[in-house]
Amino acid sequence: MINVLAGSWPLFFGVLLLLLGNGLQGSLMGIRGNAAGFSPFVMSVIISAYFLGFMIASRMTPTMIRRVGHVRVFAALGSMISAALIMFPTIEHPAVWIAMRVLLGFAFCGVYVTSESWINNSVTNERRGQAISLYMITQMLGIIAAQALLLVPDPSGYLLFIIPSVLVSISFAPILLAISPTPAFETTKPMNLWSLFHTTPLGFVGMSLMGAVFALQFGMSAVFASIAGMTLQQTSIFVAAFYVGALICQYPLGWLSDRMDRRVLIAIVAAAGGTAGIGGLLFTDSFTVLVVVAAITGGSANPLYSLLIAYTNDFLAPEDMASGSAGLMFVNGIGAIIGPLVTGYLMQAIGPRGYFILIAVPMLALTGYALYRMTRRAAPSVDETGSYTYYAPTGTVVAMEYAQEAALEAADADEDRTT
Repeated sequence: MINVLAGSWPLFFGVLLLLLGNGLQGSLMGIRGNAAGFSPFVMSVIISAYFLGFMIASRMTPTMIRRVGHVRVFAALGSMISAALIMFPTIEHPAVWIAMRVLLGFAFCGVYVTSESWINNSVTNERRGQAISLYMITQMLGIIAAQALLLVPDPSGYLLFIIPSVLVSISFAPILLAISPTPAFETTKPMNLWSLFHTTPLGFVGMSLMGAVFALQFGMSAVFASIAGMTLQQTSIFVAAFYVGALICQYPLGWLSDRMDRRVLIAIVAAAGGTAGIGGLLFTDSFTVLVVVAAITGGSANPLYSLLIAYTNDFLAPEDMASGSAGLMFVNGIGAIIGPLVTGYLMQAIGPRGYFILIAVPMLALTGYALYRMTRRAAPSVDETGSYTYYAPTGTVVAMEYAQEAALEAADADEDRTT
């Protein structure tokens, strides 16, 4: 991994800056929206708008790149991000914020797709898996570090919106100056959703539920913190705890995933997340408990994303894995749009505790459904299952496809060594 970083550090540094900017604006929305007097439901619409834009871009960006090229798409969307971030404090109106969030989701997805293409093109096939893993870790570290920027003074002014705008603008320099020749670009169309559900009901249902839970981490967590009366320092710690938990738990759970029935592990991890949600529901007034709850939730929800993809791949032919993963990302996006809306309604109706209802319910529902699916068909042999690969919910289908290819190449290499 050191060799990968040594050869492509400008690209990864650019991605880190992008995630610093995106992570800061995601949390800042909740704080400033509450200060502007927006209701919890209005804030939930604003948060959901980002994921709507992200889904639209996941379909449109490949066409845009093929039409005008990587560099033009990257530069155009990057400029939109910087402009949109400045619009939030300029016009504090829900309609403007919703429109800007759709634009941000669209633009960030586009620049991620472009960066992921360049990162993949900058490494050899043998190091592709390491590059994708490093990319996912960089994304998480960027979001965690971004929460510290919430402590910058002037939360009611322009500064906290200018900072992510500047970070995103600066991120273009290392990426654009370090790129190799423009890579060939092609993405796989998602698998028919009915075929995907028929092939792996647990993967399909689980990813839609996890979409809702992930959206509650990325945006709605800051909305909850503001409504619950947390200070800026407490908000930054609370939001960061989700992603710290994800980094800590990702690899141990991945190791277990390759050595046991994945449905059992999915049920256990989802039950842990559901139990944490109940803890948050019961102890909403205790900041210490809430930080622990956030860490456990992030440490279960984010690995579940990768676990469900790995489980789905166990029932797909290698040539169908990329299209199957694209389909899973689509249903995950639908969950990410719906989740905040339901949470916003609950928080407006019953107060901050409504936030944890939509953490506990999807997690416990996934536990029950995983146990039910264990009664419907036998698990494949551990020796016949594919290897666990780390995916972050913040990545796009491009990174997922490259990671799938890297996993298949690694599996082929292991098979060659054993024969």
